[in-house]
Amino acid sequence: MIYLTLAFEFFKIGLFSIGGGMATLPFLMDLTAKYDWYTASELANMIAISESTPGPVGINMATYAGYNAAGIPGAVVATLSLTAPALIIIIVIAKFLENFSENPTVKAVFYGIRPTVAALIGYAVWELLKIALVITGSETTQIAYTSVFIFLGAFLLLQVKRLKKLHPLVWIIAGAVIGILFKI
Repeated sequence: MIYLTLAFEFFKIGLFSIGGGMATLPFLMDLTAKYDWYTASELANMIAISESTPGPVGINMATYAGYNAAGIPGAVVATLSLTAPALIIIIVIAKFLENFSENPTVKAVFYGIRPTVAALIGYAVWELLKIALVITGSETTQIAYTSVFIFLGAFLLLQVKRLKKLHPLVWIIAGAVIGILFKI
């Protein structure tokens, strides 16, 4: 039964997460409320791992979530289910693209979808920032000042044109080293 549930949920995510891997974040956050496959904190780790490993972020996260839920078979089911809608849609679009590319209705649909997807990604970023920068206890909530310092430092450094060109892996490794230094 877990495999059918994984297939259904990740097929839905693949079908409706228009905009790429980061667009899957709101859906993955929703899964934390529905299932015990992973926690919100594990989702933050999943994002970090997905960003630091080769391959598309959405597929990496589906693989990780599927593995958490049901081991290697779960990872395979989640990954294939996430990618199936895109494969089907691309085949259909490729077949009919010439007929619809200049259609005003199609243009209007994508005009509305783009900002909606941006809002979904923005919401996911907001939720991730809360997970990364705020410590929530049973009765208290406080700002994780070290995390805020690391975030602001990285964000400001990314505004420097030369540093912006560094490979994301350099930033991830630097973050890991800083994290180790602050936690030791």
